[in-house]
Amino acid sequence: MSTTTYRIASIPGDGIGPEVVDATIQAITKLAQTLGTFNIEFTHIPWGTKYYKETGRYTPEDCLDTLRNFDASLFGAVGDPDVPDHISLWGLLLAIRGPLQLYANVRPVRTFPGTKCPLTTATDGIDWVLVRENSEGEYSGQGGRSHIGQPWEAATEVAMFTRVGIERIMRFAFETARSRPRRHLTVVTKSNSMRNGMVLWDQVAAEVAQDFPDVTWDKMLVDAMTIRMVSQPQSVDTVVGTNLHMDILSDLAAALAGSIGVAPSSNLDPTRKNPSLFEPVHGSAFDITGKGVANPVATFWSAAEMLSWLGEKEAAKQFMDCVERVCAAGILTADLGGDSNTQGVVDAVCREIEGLKK
Repeated sequence: MSTTTYRIASIPGDGIGPEVVDATIQAITKLAQTLGTFNIEFTHIPWGTKYYKETGRYTPEDCLDTLRNFDASLFGAVGDPDVPDHISLWGLLLAIRGPLQLYANVRPVRTFPGTKCPLTTATDGIDWVLVRENSEGEYSGQGGRSHIGQPWEAATEVAMFTRVGIERIMRFAFETARSRPRRHLTVVTKSNSMRNGMVLWDQVAAEVAQDFPDVTWDKMLVDAMTIRMVSQPQSVDTVVGTNLHMDILSDLAAALAGSIGVAPSSNLDPTRKNPSLFEPVHGSAFDITGKGVANPVATFWSAAEMLSWLGEKEAAKQFMDCVERVCAAGILTADLGGDSNTQGVVDAVCREIEGLKK
């Protein structure tokens, strides 16, 4: 019986990106070889700040066509002390997300083996899924600056909310909530002070909710949501919000669960017309770059989400079981209080994977 082969674009990028992506390729390759139920081929793509310094661009003009040749992308990080963050982010990551319409950013957050939930209110730990609108809103790139350098210099940043953009992320969020045991969704908003785009956000949420009578839902202003996440974590399950709001809340959620070093994310095109992109949340972390101590778990988990999205749900579960057993055994990097290095974690996970042989 033939097995499916998945072609994955590997975009390590900057900082610790190459380290955690290399670690993950080792582990996922071992998984595919051990299980024998699928094949996976990683192709290195050198986009990032080094490429930018050599060419003046973070990606070539045909980058989208290049990515469309793959089933998915595994991304490391973007950002360099030598380049302003708005140039690097818009030059690489946002240059992919928007044009490919990877409009659903999904960040599962749970208390992970080897991490300690710092919230005394979370007596049973945390198990949330945060859904972020990923293509418009506050990160639309609309606006500009005038009278530069003058005392009356002005800058505008226009948040763009469209009915089609809101409706599709709301449907995705309700479907995600429906797939979880509690079937509960919280819609994050700020319609008390943002009286146009956010009022439309609320209106469309209420309309979409009518198509999901089996999902309970509530609405929270974003500032109040930060308090609820801390004081009543057990009341939270699935959350949906705008590009900016969920960018902030998802990092807060990862910290509340125990560590941003284990936080994954998926940038999805739910229509599956374009290949989705999977990346750790933690960023380029130049303070530890090159030291071999970066935590690969966030990228492991991102790769597991990638496998699940591609249809290899059982393999993804087996992989994450291996990762969790390693973390529970105390084989951890320094950010989680351990004394292992990156390769030590990889080797331990690969040994666990070896144990999957029938």
